[in-house]
Amino acid sequence: MPEGDTIHRSAARLRQVLVGATVRNFRAPRIEGDRPKVGTSIEVVEAVGKHLLIHFDDGLILQTHMRMSGSWHLYRPGERWQRPAHTARVVIEIDGWVAVCFSAPVVRSYRAAAARTPVDHLGVDLCLADADVDIALQRIVRFASPDSEIAPVLLDQRIACGIGNVYKSETLFACRVSPFTRLHDVDEATRRSLFETAARLLQANLGAGPRTTVVSGGLAVYGRLRRPCLRCGTPIERRPQGQPQRVTYWCPRCQPETVRC
Repeated sequence: MPEGDTIHRSAARLRQVLVGATVRNFRAPRIEGDRPKVGTSIEVVEAVGKHLLIHFDDGLILQTHMRMSGSWHLYRPGERWQRPAHTARVVIEIDGWVAVCFSAPVVRSYRAAAARTPVDHLGVDLCLADADVDIALQRIVRFASPDSEIAPVLLDQRIACGIGNVYKSETLFACRVSPFTRLHDVDEATRRSLFETAARLLQANLGAGPRTTVVSGGLAVYGRLRRPCLRCGTPIERRPQGQPQRVTYWCPRCQPETVRC
């Protein structure tokens, strides 16, 4: 599943060409909800956690969620697409550009005036500069069991959105917390440090260039199975966690099951 920074980057690219433009053609073969009409204009493109929202001037909002497979691309008219046409879930044509969403499992629309929307359940977006960590700390009590392991808690988008497997693993490494520590053993100061660290890392990667977390030019633990820890040299380990299971990378020496932060 794409991390929050990936979705914010996609929104930034789309925003540059779509906002203020008039829809010349719109295709979405399996959309849930209404389709924007030709002639409507695009007012806002935004990322909310891992959801990308496109607002039209008639009050309709298009929501896409990439999960593991989806991505947005921009092309010039007539330019060859990088993915097969049959995988296109959304095609928006404007003057001079074609925006295509490939393979997104969730494509639906709703009205801005709706009493409830598909993103109401989301916690604070850690990709935003004004992300309020206090809200995330309050929502932990509401949505997480004290017996939960801390790594799946960080992935719960109802608590705070934007963290995926990469930032989960990197944040826990940065704070020297074992991914398997139970929530009731993680004190308030450590919980705060985890969310503040995740927010800092996500926000640092909203621009162009390769993703960098707690080491210069790359990642500390994610994707480094059996390679030496950059702190202590211990081989990095990997294990699935949670329901549904998501992969976690960690250093067993730097991240013992006693909380250190």
